[in-house]
Amino acid sequence: MSSYYPQQQSNYLSRRGIAFVGILILHALAIWAFISGFANNGVRYVQTILQTNIIQTEKPKDLPPPPPPVDLKERPPVQVIAPDINISIPVETPPPIQQVTTSHVEAAPPAPRAIVPGTPLKPTYAPDVADYYPDSSRRASEQGRALVKVCVNVGGKLDSAEVATTSGFPALDAAAIKYARAMKFKAATSEGKPVTSCSNLPVKFELH
Repeated sequence: MSSYYPQQQSNYLSRRGIAFVGILILHALAIWAFISGFANNGVRYVQTILQTNIIQTEKPKDLPPPPPPVDLKERPPVQVIAPDINISIPVETPPPIQQVTTSHVEAAPPAPRAIVPGTPLKPTYAPDVADYYPDSSRRASEQGRALVKVCVNVGGKLDSAEVATTSGFPALDAAAIKYARAMKFKAATSEGKPVTSCSNLPVKFELH
């Protein structure tokens, strides 16, 4: 019996020692983990404090002034830049100058105007000369030929009648003028138009 108890006690002590060592190891690990975690948190805390102090000690930088307010009522002028346009125009070379000699050419004379032949004064009615023969001249056997100048206007009317050449007897000259005034005439024409004209009219008195 005495030999059994010491052996049992030694086994108990060995087990107890192992358990104690294990507990020590666990405590050491826990302490190491605690210390390492606390150290890391401390470092982080210190860094945060330092950054906070640095940020607080930095002076704010001077910011540029804000832009002026934009007036929406007034539109800024629009600047339009005209594009540069280059237009190339071909320049034609003028032909060489040729010396031209001009000779004076006389203009052709105008065509001659068509001449319309004129018509002379014409009697359209002549009474019987015997009706104007004076009785006194018959009894006195007076005969003769008188030349009477008659002038007729454009309307064919007799303007004047006078003796151009006498018959030799005043009675026969007076009878010749009466005879001329009793006649009717057609006016003479020039270039197709009636004109006033004069003509010598022979009046002959003779006995049969």
